[in-house]
Amino acid sequence: MERIIFYLIAAIIIVFALLSVTSKKLYRAAIYLLFVLLSISGIYFMLEYNFMGAVQLSIYAGGIMVILIYAVMMTDNIEGPLRSVPILWKVVPAFVSFVMAALVVYAIVINSGIQKEGIATVTTVNQVGEKLLSYEAGGFVLSFEVISVLLLAVMIGAIVIAKGKKLVDQQKKNKL
Repeated sequence: MERIIFYLIAAIIIVFALLSVTSKKLYRAAIYLLFVLLSISGIYFMLEYNFMGAVQLSIYAGGIMVILIYAVMMTDNIEGPLRSVPILWKVVPAFVSFVMAALVVYAIVINSGIQKEGIATVTTVNQVGEKLLSYEAGGFVLSFEVISVLLLAVMIGAIVIAKGKKLVDQQKKNKL
């Protein structure tokens, strides 16, 4: 039963990711991305990584998507089609995506027979918190700070999207 649910969630992730990338409407693309992020948290919860699932829901599905959807709502042409981009802007990211997917599949195939032996340990949320904020070897304070920079970048992107044409018009007036 778990395998069926996993494949169902994986299919939902793939479908909504493709819809998010290929959608011609900005608002719909953002909503499809929200469904992808929610489904990824479902995978974490299935794996019993409750802390990671909660982080996925709160930081990505909660924080980033709220900011992104707010920026999309502030744009002038919310339901209009997106502008067309040069073919190179489509081919290069597609090629990089396929290469990365091939590397992931290769790593899974190579490491599928490896099993770790030993006693499983239980990790508490307190231990995870201490590791997140630890400066010592094995600490993750850098990753914690990278997340804060990511949130800052999303906020700046939201402001740029919200300003949109107004910002470009203001820059043209300043040059004159």
